[in-house]
Amino acid sequence: MNATAQASAAPAAGTLAAVKQTLFGRFMLPDMSEHPCQVNSITLDGANFLTTHHVPPGLPIVAYLEEVGRIEATSSSAIDGGFQVTFSLTGARRDRFETRLKWLVQKEHGQSAEDRRHVRYEPREKQSQLTMPDGREYNCEVVDISLSGAAIKVEVMPSLGTYVLLGKMRGRVVRYLENGVALEFVKLLDRSQLTDSVR
Repeated sequence: MNATAQASAAPAAGTLAAVKQTLFGRFMLPDMSEHPCQVNSITLDGANFLTTHHVPPGLPIVAYLEEVGRIEATSSSAIDGGFQVTFSLTGARRDRFETRLKWLVQKEHGQSAEDRRHVRYEPREKQSQLTMPDGREYNCEVVDISLSGAAIKVEVMPSLGTYVLLGKMRGRVVRYLENGVALEFVKLLDRSQLTDSVR
């Protein structure tokens, strides 16, 4: 990318600094192999991937990162303990990614109290079912639940923004967790549903 392109792609000065916190995730190479990684120093244009797997420059990769979700990247220079990647996000996808990174910065500085606006409870019945938009169903474990959302352990990783059913409750995937996803319910539950809706 030349200097002109970098200048046009970069956010305005002071808009967003690099997110320094470490996120866990995994990435998939063109040969369909998957590898765990830790990611830090994330900006709108790239990040550092720390992994034991050697990745040469110039490969297209797809990564799933906790708190960020699915992102496409291209491997770049090798660094100590891993490699760098570059992102090529434009338009609405870049705007959504910037919003996500700003949320991470706010969370790092304790400014995301709105995400704790409802008390979370550990359900008595943890086993439930996650239904995808195409009707596929997966067993899942409800880690905690509140009036506005839930954290679940599940093997699948739907894209951020995907609408799913948790039991009978409709929600939207808003974050990736280490072993699952966080959902935000379309409608707030009433308190009785906290005890009898998740089966």
